[in-house]
Amino acid sequence: MAPPTPAARTPTNLGPAGAPRLASFPRVIVEGDVAEALRERRGVVALESTLIAHGLPAPDNLRVAREAEAAVRAAGAVPATIAVVGGVVRVGLDDDALRAVALGDDVVKAGVRDLAPAVARGVDAATTVASTAHLAALAGIAVFATGGLGGVHRGARESWDESADLTTLARTGVVVVCAGVKSILDVGATLERLETLNVTIVGYRTDAFPGFYLSDSGHPVTWRVESAGEVAAVMRARADLGLGDRAIVVANPLPPAEQLDPAVHDHVLRESLAAAAAAGVAGRDVTPFLLDRFHRETGGASLDANVRLVLRNAALAGEIAVAAAGA
Repeated sequence: MAPPTPAARTPTNLGPAGAPRLASFPRVIVEGDVAEALRERRGVVALESTLIAHGLPAPDNLRVAREAEAAVRAAGAVPATIAVVGGVVRVGLDDDALRAVALGDDVVKAGVRDLAPAVARGVDAATTVASTAHLAALAGIAVFATGGLGGVHRGARESWDESADLTTLARTGVVVVCAGVKSILDVGATLERLETLNVTIVGYRTDAFPGFYLSDSGHPVTWRVESAGEVAAVMRARADLGLGDRAIVVANPLPPAEQLDPAVHDHVLRESLAAAAAAGVAGRDVTPFLLDRFHRETGGASLDANVRLVLRNAALAGEIAVAAAGA
């Protein structure tokens, strides 16, 4: 797909005071409705594209991408799905670009370290949690919704395998609404790392840190909030205290009635970890391998839970963006 014409670029300072002037980034284009909302200081929610390109099967991925954007709009905010299309970073995708990312055969997965090569080579690339957070902050977008965070992998004591999400959140001033950390990871170790990195975590109407498919990972959260307005208040306090370069993680659990059956989850996880070890799957291939097995071994129940949590997070992020914009 050909990138938009240069006329689509927005030469104004889109973000809050101190945000970069995007006219100085010729490979970054902010779509018109997103640019207008940012200029007018209305609520905007960034959405990642790796979930679309690699996290869900086609054609469900395109449907869920559209439903996530609709959930943000229903909350009164403007969605900004982020991806690299034809070597150009797009902050906000029109339907043609959304289809290209969802249904394309050669869309690469781009973390922060991959953005420059992807842009230089002119490829289509889906952004991860880390790269979406980075680009959202670059555009002055304060709120970001995703499914679940990456984190410390099981066996990291030997492999040192840890998601770049963690260090990126430690230096990126966004609010990330998520369903906790993917339960296939080492949740306890991930929470320890986030504490070390001084990333604030608040539980949305919960005292328990969620585990993606599960409402409760077995680990507590220190701080609890009851409304989008309370999250906006935390955002204001963060800025007042000079902590605006660090993320706030809003952990939004699935209701217990909507989570994956915990007994089924634990059984499939044990079998999937054993299968990954037997097949020699390692590194960045472990997560997609385990998620694919979850979808197959649960008869699609994990996929259904995944979709539910994505839409719930998008809706809550929209409420937070509106509350923060009106503060």
